[in-house]
Amino acid sequence: MSCVNGVGVEVNTASKQLLTYVSGLGPKLAQSIVEFRNENGPFKSREELKKVARLKNKAFEQAAGFLRIRNGENPLDASAVHPESYHIVEKMATDIGCSVKELITFPMNQAKIDVNKYISDKVGLPTLEDIRSELSKPGRDPREKFEIFEFAKGIEKMEDLKPGMKLPGIVTNITNFGAFVDVGVHQDGLVHISQITDGFIKNPADVLKVAQRVTVTVVEVDLARKRIQLSMRQGKEKHPELKHKKLHKEDADKKLKELMEKFKKEQ
Repeated sequence: MSCVNGVGVEVNTASKQLLTYVSGLGPKLAQSIVEFRNENGPFKSREELKKVARLKNKAFEQAAGFLRIRNGENPLDASAVHPESYHIVEKMATDIGCSVKELITFPMNQAKIDVNKYISDKVGLPTLEDIRSELSKPGRDPREKFEIFEFAKGIEKMEDLKPGMKLPGIVTNITNFGAFVDVGVHQDGLVHISQITDGFIKNPADVLKVAQRVTVTVVEVDLARKRIQLSMRQGKEKHPELKHKKLHKEDADKKLKELMEKFKKEQ
């Protein structure tokens, strides 16, 4: 769940794997959200998430602030303002004489907010300052640097992938031989350890971590076996012919050593 602290997700495009990392969710709830979305179409509001099977109030309370709905019924659904604080923003807008959308859109309206007016026994000044800050930069979690992540548009299934494509992705698993990356096609691709960097590394975990955002290049797509090969290398090797010469020299040295050992045994 480490990505919760650094990546906000667009609930209408996020894969099951990506949703699994959101606080309050897990594999089963993530699957339920995807199934609901496939059956009923895109979510129009965060409130609609409550219709998802098994997504109870506690899970909603934990997850809602990290799930984004762009162009939804409520402009606050695209922000990090939690639904439990919507009434505060609505009161701010009413007091100023504008709509919530106008409050978010125009800095001049935000400048009129006197947060001290909304302090109560349940809501303190720090929370109100966070809300005001979020209104000026919707989409960023005021508690941390929070960045919205989206997969490439138009790339939804393996058939959409073509060798050479550069795509945004999320690291979902790390092994000794490489890392698996979700690029939004419901099938993770493998970045072999030799394709993670231009240089040599002993362990993928030395340079990658689960939930890390990366950019990958599609190397090969095997639809029959449902395998995707990806690369994160940025450039080409310099003087590859020198590498080949080195390999040839190593082979020759090995052969010479074998002949010398054979010769000693025969003596």
